[in-house]
Amino acid sequence: MRNRMSFNAEACTATSLAVDAVCEAERLERKSLVLWRRPLKTLKYSILELLVMLRSLGVRLLDRRFLASLLILTIVYKMPGPHASYMQLCRKNMGFTVYWLGLGLLSSVGFGTGLHTFLLYLGPHIAGVTLAAYECQTLDFPAPPYPEQKICPKEPFIHKLPNTWEILSKVRSETMLWGVGTALGELPPYFMARAARLSGKNLDEMQASAGNLNLFDKSKLLVERVVLRIGFFGILLCASVPNPLFDLAGVACGHFLVPFWKFFVATLIGKAIFKSNIQQLIVIVAFSEDLVSVLIDAIGQVPLIGAKIESPIQSLLNSTKQRMHRKANSDDPFTGLSLVAHLFQLLALVIVAYFVVSMLGGLAQRRCKRLQLQKREKLAQERQTDKADNKNLAETHKSSPKIQESIQEFKD
Repeated sequence: MRNRMSFNAEACTATSLAVDAVCEAERLERKSLVLWRRPLKTLKYSILELLVMLRSLGVRLLDRRFLASLLILTIVYKMPGPHASYMQLCRKNMGFTVYWLGLGLLSSVGFGTGLHTFLLYLGPHIAGVTLAAYECQTLDFPAPPYPEQKICPKEPFIHKLPNTWEILSKVRSETMLWGVGTALGELPPYFMARAARLSGKNLDEMQASAGNLNLFDKSKLLVERVVLRIGFFGILLCASVPNPLFDLAGVACGHFLVPFWKFFVATLIGKAIFKSNIQQLIVIVAFSEDLVSVLIDAIGQVPLIGAKIESPIQSLLNSTKQRMHRKANSDDPFTGLSLVAHLFQLLALVIVAYFVVSMLGGLAQRRCKRLQLQKREKLAQERQTDKADNKNLAETHKSSPKIQESIQEFKD
């Protein structure tokens, strides 16, 4: 009996080691699917996965309830009545809303490799409003060209130096919409992990022991533990601070079947109210008039290179202020402001390229994982079929002597 138990324990250990080895090999295969290692296969898998996602989206868009809702909204929009003025207001602000929601969505989608739209769009916009508010001593910028350009209104106007709260109120709509977009961008990891758990598939577990984890892996484990142990307030805490690992919180919540509204409400409050306003406040304080002057003076005090750096920064600041008063020379294409704009465009191009490369890698790895799961399911079915066949064969062999005895008795 003991020998049999020992044999079963050894067999289970060998099976567990074999499964771990297969999982590790599959994980390494997925990690190798990046453009700079396996470009052709990465492109092939990413295109196929994108086609699958577009097909799924098309099926959902052709759903009768969606089409019926779209038809009802179209009829309501076209019908005359007292609601027409509100419809016109919604249409007027639709572009503004979709623009900032889309930028927020791009910022958080992509499992930590999203497009950093706060640094590229929202941050510079808030900084421009702050500088213009202190220079013009008003927040009543003419629109248009606001928000594309922040210029002072024509004289006469009431000069009143705005405080931090008034500047926060000026850009609160853009910031809130951007924060709502970032919250919406956290839903795909949650739904993917939830669907995988409900279908009986497990998440990839870390193969290394706790002592071999690097700082990034330890951070991932910390986020998951905080979310799962504290619950709603853990999700709120992780969503309220700039956290590139929050996708893992969504994966953990989906895998452990945390209710959708509990996850989404906590994420929405954290990102649209706390995180976005914290980032907004940091930018406004950083670009306040007094702090900018102190910073420029501090740069000028740096030995050897301070004076050389201070001069172009001061020139850039002066040209920006002149442009706000419509005094910049528009015929000169090489002003400091245009140079900064070109640098930002170059930075945006680099970040967009990185975003595209990361998304292609992510799509390819997702396709590879889908194929690996299909292969596992096929092997499991084949094993079950083999077991059933072996069982039937064994039963046939057992019944063969009885059949022969029955035939012999019949002959006798």
